[in-house]
Amino acid sequence: MASAPSPQLSASLEQGVPPSPVRVRFCPSPTGNPHVGLVRTALFNWAFARHHQGTLVFRIEDTDAARDSEESYNQLLDSMRWLGFDWDEGPEVGGPHAPYRQSQRMDVYKDVARRLLDAGHAYHCYCSQEELDSRREAARAAGKPSGYDGHCRDLTAGQVEEYKAQGRTPIVRFRMPDETITFTDLVRGELTFTPENVPDYGIVRANGAPLYTLVNPVDDALMEITHVLRGEDLLSSTPRQIALYKALIELGIAKGIPEFGHLPYVMGEGNKKLSKRDPQSSLNLYRERGFLPEGLLNYLSLLGWSLSADQDIFTTDEMVAAFDIKDVNPNPARFDLKKCEAINADHIRLLDVKDFTERCRPWLQPPFAPWAPEDFDEVKWQAIAPHAQTRLKVLSEITDNVDFLFLPEPVFDEASWTKAMKEGSDALLRTAREKLQAADWTSAEALKEAVLAAGEAHGLKLGKAQAPVRVAVTGRTVGLPLFESLEILGKEKTLGRIDAALAKLAA
Repeated sequence: MASAPSPQLSASLEQGVPPSPVRVRFCPSPTGNPHVGLVRTALFNWAFARHHQGTLVFRIEDTDAARDSEESYNQLLDSMRWLGFDWDEGPEVGGPHAPYRQSQRMDVYKDVARRLLDAGHAYHCYCSQEELDSRREAARAAGKPSGYDGHCRDLTAGQVEEYKAQGRTPIVRFRMPDETITFTDLVRGELTFTPENVPDYGIVRANGAPLYTLVNPVDDALMEITHVLRGEDLLSSTPRQIALYKALIELGIAKGIPEFGHLPYVMGEGNKKLSKRDPQSSLNLYRERGFLPEGLLNYLSLLGWSLSADQDIFTTDEMVAAFDIKDVNPNPARFDLKKCEAINADHIRLLDVKDFTERCRPWLQPPFAPWAPEDFDEVKWQAIAPHAQTRLKVLSEITDNVDFLFLPEPVFDEASWTKAMKEGSDALLRTAREKLQAADWTSAEALKEAVLAAGEAHGLKLGKAQAPVRVAVTGRTVGLPLFESLEILGKEKTLGRIDAALAKLAA
């Protein structure tokens, strides 16, 4: 006789909330820093939900007490907010299917496991790990599938008592039906799995803790998820979950089976799957370097999807308007940091100048800025910002690009000094100083003409003539537009730095 569900499970089943046309979920585990593969999955789910005016459920899968942490949980929420994602149900928002942290739903999983056992859809398995390993090795040696062999499927009462007498504590296994499972993947088309390749699997540990294989589909069922969009690495678990859904439908826990779409792998260096351990996978890295959320999301959307064949740069609104999961390419996508930076640079240039100046603020103050806070000049910053905006790939580059304005003297890159200060540079600098001394300092064009005239006096074109001046004033051979920079720095400081460079050359 089947046991009655717990009050919490009964409440979940009796919500009576009309299902939205589309209900998707994003359900990360709070372990470590968020990574770009996780962000790509969140992006596709968010875009799918918004395109269909559906519901995005943000659920936290924190049943692994050994690996989950509150710090990682808070990082997840902060990252979602930084990326600009909103969600309709979940932490900080609530919703009709609360709670949305699995660690707070243990009674639900315990009840579902008991009901599966009572209905014969699951059974207790007393096999030790050593026995499992031994039988798997024997199966491999015989050329047979090495999954669980069903040893405990039909134990007699006597066998159960004998195992109990030995002090064995069982796990709970789901009983897979002896049938082929076929489903249509939204990304990959029709897929078929035969019974011998999908053996019975564990859903509850020996200590009573529920496994992902149980909690994930149970929550999807109770939260009435209509579409599951997730990584390709979870594809092999899908036939097992479909079988579990059918059992949950029979028990009145699920109303149907969601549609599945498995997103392509994101590959890193050496065409290996990008893992959380790869340095370039950490979302925090991109935040610290000053990637714009919209630039990063634009690039990540291209890892498996595109707006059109001839348009790489677009907004999230444009993505939402066009997003169709059936357009996702099933082939692995390679993460290319240089292309990611290039797309981010395009988004920096698309910003309103006022927005750009504000987004750069973190990198204009400690601990990033090498100048004293009192040496920062807001007027000079506002003047140089439009010129800097056209040159940056990431916002953190702003510090090195404008430090010459706020430091007492330039920080010389010795390689740049050696490259620019060739034989005759002292004579050129003296002539440039004379021309600049007499120039109109309210016009960048006038300063350009002064340096051009100095170059002509020494038989040099502008490019060659301005190199020593740039290094003398800014410390670097490349940077922001030189003559606009000189105008903003001012006559006194510019001439003083040329004098210092001449003294350095003389020494």
